Amino acid sequence: MSNIEMIRAAALRLEGHARRTPMLGSPFLDEIAGRRVLVKPECLQHTGSFKYRGGRSAVSALDTDVRARGVIAYSSGNHAQGVALAAREFGVPAVIIMPADAPRMKIDNTRALGAEVVLYDRVGGEDREALGDRLKAERNLTLIRPYDEPQVIAGQGTTGLEIAAQAAEMGVTQGDVLVCCGGGGLTAGIALALEADASGLRARPCEPQGFDDTKRSLASGRIETNDTQSGNICDAILTPSPGQITFPILSRLCGPGIAVSEDECLHAMALAFQRLKVVAEPGGAVALAAALFHRDEIEGDAVICTISGGNVDAEVFQRALTLHGGAA
Repeated sequence: MSNIEMIRAAALRLEGHARRTPMLGSPFLDEIAGRRVLVKPECLQHTGSFKYRGGRSAVSALDTDVRARGVIAYSSGNHAQGVALAAREFGVPAVIIMPADAPRMKIDNTRALGAEVVLYDRVGGEDREALGDRLKAERNLTLIRPYDEPQVIAGQGTTGLEIAAQAAEMGVTQGDVLVCCGGGGLTAGIALALEADASGLRARPCEPQGFDDTKRSLASGRIETNDTQSGNICDAILTPSPGQITFPILSRLCGPGIAVSEDECLHAMALAFQRLKVVAEPGGAVALAAALFHRDEIEGDAVICTISGGNVDAEVFQRALTLHGGAA
């Protein structure tokens, strides 16, 4: 199980490698939200998402001889790129299993980072975990899971250490921290870091409507599963259910989840570009969408939110700007 000691150790291993992303704000966003909004743009992280933190943390924690044999991961794109870059930095092989319907940019970027990409039929129900187990056994690789992996959670938790320190510097010691949530690795890591370094801040998972398994799981007290794993523009966070490792952490530390619509995500993407000058992908914009358009579900005079990734295809980004480019 991940803990604060693992997160602090991961931070030391990531020092000089992962970027310390800033905390941004805009009076225009504050006006929409009805409170102060602080944004942690992990879209500015290496590979365009927070996933580099977890990938580098997990690869760097392996014994040298184990790491040399290579690693394998499955991902719709952001974890894929994070692990691929970390493997390249250590000079070891990486095999990445990706859904065939993942954004083309994410597939191309993962290959460009030197990884072998194996595509699977997510829409048709092909089991990525079974495929990963087979390739792992055949090639003697180490599997790095996208969220249900202690060292990955520890790496993602370094985001929370930065949020705690930056919020204190900006005078924010109480409030909700809205986190884009798929399987819960980032949310769990941030929640653990806040528990240790900023007890007045509370992590809350944010998800797309129709894929709000974590929100429903927190409400019911047991792991709930989504009926489908596709059919939403927020591809980066479409997971079947919270993880077996992440869910107990979320249950203990997180506030209620928030679910947002596709249009709210597109609107948040446009506003992030207009007001913060950053590019967010749909799944990376759900927390900002929650902060801006679900104000009645949030407590406090200030809210912090992550933009977890910016790896968006041009057509989707153009759609966001076309629909909401002139909106306040």
